[in-house]
Amino acid sequence: MLRSSLIALIGVALIGCTTLGPDYQEPTPSWLAEWQPDLYGHLDSTVDNTNLELSDWWLRFDDPALNALIQRVVTRNLSLQVAGLSVLEARARLGGAQALRFPQSQQLGASAAYIRQRRSDGLLPASEDNFGSYDVGLSAGWEIDFWGRFARGVESADAAFLASIANQRDLQVLLIAQTADVYYAYRTVQLRITIAEKNASIQKRSFEITQQLFDSGQESELDLQQARTQYLATLATIPDLERSRVQLRNALAVLLARPPGPIRELEGEVKALPGMAPVALSGIPAQLVLRRPDVRASAWQAGAQSAQIGVAKADLYPALSLFGSFGWNGDSLGVTRDGLTFAAGPAISWNIFDYGRIRSNVRVQDARLQQALTAFDATVYQAAREIDDAAIAVIKTAEARDVLSESRSAAERALELANRRYREGYADFQRVLDAQRSLFSQAEKELINEGAHISAVITLYKALGGGWQSQSLEDMIPQSVRETMRSRVNWGEQLEATVPEVLDNAQSGGSSQ
Repeated sequence: MLRSSLIALIGVALIGCTTLGPDYQEPTPSWLAEWQPDLYGHLDSTVDNTNLELSDWWLRFDDPALNALIQRVVTRNLSLQVAGLSVLEARARLGGAQALRFPQSQQLGASAAYIRQRRSDGLLPASEDNFGSYDVGLSAGWEIDFWGRFARGVESADAAFLASIANQRDLQVLLIAQTADVYYAYRTVQLRITIAEKNASIQKRSFEITQQLFDSGQESELDLQQARTQYLATLATIPDLERSRVQLRNALAVLLARPPGPIRELEGEVKALPGMAPVALSGIPAQLVLRRPDVRASAWQAGAQSAQIGVAKADLYPALSLFGSFGWNGDSLGVTRDGLTFAAGPAISWNIFDYGRIRSNVRVQDARLQQALTAFDATVYQAAREIDDAAIAVIKTAEARDVLSESRSAAERALELANRRYREGYADFQRVLDAQRSLFSQAEKELINEGAHISAVITLYKALGGGWQSQSLEDMIPQSVRETMRSRVNWGEQLEATVPEVLDNAQSGGSSQ
């Protein structure tokens, strides 16, 4: 009869099982469908594969040094390793959540005793007795997931695991863009130093000429001091540029997880910054926004929180469990026979007198879900803004490039004419100084704008979420770190396990390794 009752109870429980809480549906901002700008001419229907261009966008610079630096950052950066360890942690949490759906050992115990006693009544010789006793017990229980508490827990942990992968990919996007940005800022400073040294050389020659003319009585001291002032002012700009160059090199060293010092990829001089072909993309803005890893992470975080509502709601209802126990006891004297006990049956627990605590927790989880959804909306708005800001920056720096190139050419011609007229006696030395100053200024502006244009292109690719690579845990966590962790804890196969290849539509922003 007991067996039949248990079978019937289990059947009713399984038939009546339900999952409390909302089923998460990823939000899609309605305004994205109406946001259809051409990103200031960057959208091009003739482009075959935007995804391919986004995945390895830095290759467009055709710079082997940059390629080597990015490869080293992806494999060595410590922040990226921390993100990989967070993925490993999330996977372990998911395994723990899945384990709760199976029967759990509640208690395992054993006891034994050995007793030795000496007896004497004063008349008979003393005697000794030795005996032992033992007691072993085991109990286990299985809470039936009647209300979907454990199912929602697994759902939440799974979404958190996917969010950790998206966060790791988002960090790849940020670090690759930062590496390229710092690298070209370094090259820009190198070229600015070259320009300053070249202008200082020209101005030094002018100063030396005026010094000779002044010594011979052919020039006034005013011309001499003006030439000297301009020469020294140009020299004074070089130390600050050299300071910036070292600081940028040190910033790259941190990204490479190495102490400050020379970096082989930065050795040698450069003649010019790379010329950039126009950026052309085939995707529509909504697709470009929604596939960003940070947007994907925000969506998964909201999904993880949504499942927590169901976990909290399950506490409002009774929990049905099946339990069983096994015991064995006896002693060495044979006074009592060895005993074997077994018990099994259902158990119901229900926290009735919680004084509103459980409902308050449900409300807390719902408020957190709304916070996550609002944060998702804010992330999408910010993503759209970053894409649009970067696109207009690319366009306007490109427009300024042509104007500044003509301006620098005009300044070179003006200096040439000023020198000629000064030698022929048709202009004073002040015209030469003004022309030198103008050329230095225009060359600086042209170079700075060129660096700003490259930075804008890098920012655009970052805003589009391009550059991340699908990685296994072996790729995310260096072998030395995995070996250290394995020496401390039995990780089984977790340290070599694969990670999901597809995160909804996020896969379109990267490429598989």
